[in-house]
Amino acid sequence: MPHIVHRHHRRTYKLSCSSLVVGLSGAGKNEAMKRILLWVLALAVIPVGVDAQGTPSASCADIGPSSSLEDVRSCAEQGDADAQTRLGRMYAIGEGVPEDYAEAIRWFRLAIEQGNAVAQNGLAVMYSRGWGVPEDYVEAARWYRLAAEQGYASAQSNLGLTYLYGAGLPQDYAEAAHWVRLAAEQGDADAQFVLGTLYDNGDGVEEDNVLAYMWHNLAVAQGNESAQEGKDIVEQQMTGEQIAEAQRLFREWLEAHSPGGN
Repeated sequence: MPHIVHRHHRRTYKLSCSSLVVGLSGAGKNEAMKRILLWVLALAVIPVGVDAQGTPSASCADIGPSSSLEDVRSCAEQGDADAQTRLGRMYAIGEGVPEDYAEAIRWFRLAIEQGNAVAQNGLAVMYSRGWGVPEDYVEAARWYRLAAEQGYASAQSNLGLTYLYGAGLPQDYAEAAHWVRLAAEQGDADAQFVLGTLYDNGDGVEEDNVLAYMWHNLAVAQGNESAQEGKDIVEQQMTGEQIAEAQRLFREWLEAHSPGGN
């Protein structure tokens, strides 16, 4: 199964959300690896379909994962951007409807006309995979950026990974760390895992085992299995005092980002 490479220890560990190979060492970048990278972005941004037998919604404001296909389509046709985006996702992966990339793109673009960041991210995936459009990493990166600049965490993470690989953008570890950090700070577990690995490897940030451990630990707290292995690897390099400091930072981050936090 594809996995992220941990440079210092020449060990690998799997990215929990997908089948992605990310070489944080910067070596061996090639087209095949880029394709794997962008495949996992597709999984990350099109994770939830709509149950065709779902519960009818009282209004378009109530549209959600349990909404029926009929309700989603009705609201999409009324111009609801969230429903348009959800319907686009459904067509992209064939969830409750026949897979139809052209329809997916049509609904994404309608939502994008209203500035919907999730739809922008979805269209980026279509370009990155060549689903219904010519494969175009540059165009994908453009749409990731537009969504990321609106603060959408998945797009920020995707843009960071795009910089990490130089897929459609010049490879830039500092920019990768910047965008991944923004997503991690919003609680995106996969971004937290990647940021922890960046700190462990010293890619785009100063190498720091304490921060590597903290970010891995935050991802672990959300069930990211890959981060558990990353945390274990980092812990082998740390003193007891460093581990205690990392755990303190972990608790402080959770407190600051809890619903009642500052």
